Amino acid sequence: MKTQIKICGLSNEASVAAAAEAGADYIGLVHFEKSPRHVTLERAAELREAAPDSLKIVLLLVNADPKLTGRAVNMVRPDLIQFHGGETPEWIKLVRDQTSIKVWKALGLKDKATLAKSSRFEGAADRLLFDAPAKALPGGTGTSFDWSVLAGHEHKVPWGLAGGLDSDNVVRAMEATSPPLVDVSSGVESAPGVKDVDRIAAFCQAVRTYDKTR
Repeated sequence: MKTQIKICGLSNEASVAAAAEAGADYIGLVHFEKSPRHVTLERAAELREAAPDSLKIVLLLVNADPKLTGRAVNMVRPDLIQFHGGETPEWIKLVRDQTSIKVWKALGLKDKATLAKSSRFEGAADRLLFDAPAKALPGGTGTSFDWSVLAGHEHKVPWGLAGGLDSDNVVRAMEATSPPLVDVSSGVESAPGVKDVDRIAAFCQAVRTYDKTR
């Protein structure tokens, strides 16, 4: 079974090429000014054009209003939209229905009660990404959460695992949760917002090696 890989927060062509060469399935482009990984919509569109067909492009937005969401979709033409704020299931479903683009929703996971509430996105989101609870920023903080919260959970929505993953801990995370997708950002950086091509390769290699052992 192949685990899908998303490398998030890319900002230059070299990291896009590195993600493709390492065998990633998705790359994330962050349009959120408070993030060290923020790219303008113009830059996101350029990176989208630079990406090979092997990569699916995920545009990450945080509490974007309808006008910005529409402009972002039209300019970047992403394969998927990932919402990483307090967006409601109703809003997510509306965006999906209006754009015909698949939509993901990131959720900070605190405990079993939080996990149970994720079912409200059934029928709205195409995938849920379970991340560490938001602090100053909604993601990309390098913080993990208690993976045991996910143990034995019957997922009603396709999902993925994020939050503090890197090449050293991703196998332990996969052993604990058996995720269909893993999402990494700060774990493949040499500094906040600066992707390291060797760390991207090491992360993808760790995932693919583990896949072969199952």
